[in-house]
Parts: sequence; C-alpha cells; structure tokens
Amino acid sequence: MILVGLTGSIGMGKSTTGKLFEAEGVPVYDADAAVHRLYAKGGAAVEPLEQEFGDVIVDGAVDRERLSKKVLGDPAALKRLEAIVHPLVGASRTGFFQDAIGAGADIVVLDIPLLFETGGEKNVRAVVVVSAPAEMQRERVLARPGMTVEKFEAILARQVPDAEKRARADFVIDTGQGLDHARDQVRQVLATLRGGWTRGGDAA
Repeated sequence: MILVGLTGSIGMGKSTTGKLFEAEGVPVYDADAAVHRLYAKGGAAVEPLEQEFGDVIVDGAVDRERLSKKVLGDPAALKRLEAIVHPLVGASRTGFFQDAIGAGADIVVLDIPLLFETGGEKNVRAVVVVSAPAEMQRERVLARPGMTVEKFEAILARQVPDAEKRARADFVIDTGQGLDHARDQVRQVLATLRGGWTRGGDAA
C-alpha cells in the first residue's frame, strides 16, 4: 500500500483536492476532520482540553475560536495543545489504516495540513502539495467567516512557505486553473504512482 501525504497552505484547495482523490476511489484520511470529531460533543479531546485551558468548552464541545485565542502566538500553549490532540489523532489514523487494508486499497492519502512542519513527510512514500497563486489564496481565506488579515497572517507564520512546500513536493496540484484541471492532475498522480514511481525518478 502506497502512503501519500497531501498538504498545502491555508486556502490552497487541499480539502477539495482530497475529495478529488476520494472520487477516484482512494481512501483519504482527513486530519482536520478527525480533529473536528475529537472537538465535538462527546469527543475524546473535550475533557482534557477543558482541564488544560479552562473556558474553551461551549455546550459540551470545544469552541475552536476560544481555543485559538488561547494558543495563537503562544508557543508553550500550542505545545500543550499538541500534546493532547496529536496522540488522539494518531489513534484515529490507526483505525483508518485498518479499514483501508481490509478494503484492499493500493493507495491511501493522508490529508495533513502541517505535514512538513511536523516532519510527517518522512512517514509517506510520496508528498503531494496543493498550491494556487498567492492572490487567489488570500482572496479565498479572507472570504471565510470570522477571518481577519491578522489571523490569516498568524496562520501563515506557522506554516512552511508555499514556495518551499512546492520545492520539497514530489507532485504539485495547481488548483488555480479550475476543478477539471485539478482532477486531471490527480488522475495523473495516481497513474504515475501505480506505474511504479519512486522518489528520485520521474515525478509530475
């Protein structure tokens, strides 16, 4: 089974690209979705995060806005958050792998926003980076509810720059030219991987 790491900076179209892989029959593990489940009412992260950060729980679920205010710009708080959440995400990922193996999948995609930032690229066979022009990225992100320029810049400051991600990628999916173009690129990546691609050989 070929493990593919899918990553990209905020607003680049990574979630949409993940859905394109799923549409081709490839199981996709979405780390963000896993965190959402952990933060939801009854989720495994609710109680430990309340103990660690106090008033970040609203109606039995983690309020991401409140939690964000507690950790943004505070590296020590961010480390405490990661120490709670990362092991829980790891456990859910193990379950995903078991399901994929049971289904006989030949390729699985791990959608991990901070793949390079956490050194996760060492654990996958190939890295796919999703990218788009900076102006398009900015426009997409600032259109999100509750997003501000300051918040956007704080998030970008935590992420490896897009140019570096592209340079370190095995494959780059450009979402700046529409959905059909991105779908064609996803199909090309899958065909290349299934054709015996190895890092250091020919990459898209």
